[in-house]
Amino acid sequence: MVQVFIGAAIWGSIGFFVMAMSHYGASAALTSFLRGLFATMIMVFITVARCGLRCLKVDPKTLLVCALLGLICQGTYNLFYCLAIVNAGVTASAVLLNVAPVFAAAEAHILFRERIGKQKAAALLLDVIGCILAVTGGSFDTTSLSISGILFGVAAGFCYSLTSVIGKVAGSRTNAFIMSVYSYLFSALFLFFFVENGEWTTLAQPGLLVVGFFYALFPTCLAYLLYYLGVQKIRENSIVPVIASVETVVAAFLGILLYGEIPGPVNLAGIALVLFSIALLSRRNA
Repeated sequence: MVQVFIGAAIWGSIGFFVMAMSHYGASAALTSFLRGLFATMIMVFITVARCGLRCLKVDPKTLLVCALLGLICQGTYNLFYCLAIVNAGVTASAVLLNVAPVFAAAEAHILFRERIGKQKAAALLLDVIGCILAVTGGSFDTTSLSISGILFGVAAGFCYSLTSVIGKVAGSRTNAFIMSVYSYLFSALFLFFFVENGEWTTLAQPGLLVVGFFYALFPTCLAYLLYYLGVQKIRENSIVPVIASVETVVAAFLGILLYGEIPGPVNLAGIALVLFSIALLSRRNA
């Protein structure tokens, strides 16, 4: 649990890196592609140094699962999350990721026959209501809300919820280092096709490449390694997104400190509901 918690806390800095790369003119697709590309290079170096070239050889089924992890939980997720941050802001996007426990509960019920009792159902309902209040501030005026940002955030939450499921399957076939290498590789290959031709000139800025490298190093390689290692030790998948919700708290504080995204009373009430729903789920799983 501690490894998942620390990894998710590091994820809370994602918004900072996305906003920094956006400042250099990088689109969501280019930002996500650079993250996957640099992460692949970093993890190949670490993995080969750790156990040699032979360990990179895996069977086709393992490669397929790692590909799904890279395409859905990293490639598509990164694309949606970056778009959500740019359109809805750092804090709102992080809060929207808290729809992940709802999706995770549904997936666990369908795939693993986990029962959704009254307490879990109540906690999930509070989570949804809290997310709505935290993002909208109680105002449903579409002229002041980024509908596209909200939809991108929810889509990112869905992709994120699949990480614990696919990550556990992949982890049962190989180790976290190999899993990371191939998931990042397939993520980068997938995102390459979303980068428009005119965007490649943006790479001429050394500052963008430096930020992209550290984006890949800390809230990607380090955070995901800790997350994957932690997931293998947790039996019930539905608790993983709950523990990882610490990312929201970290991201919200960074949004306030760095970008002046000061939440109003209704926004704070929504965040409180989200945290309360997390506490309910944690208590039930405990």
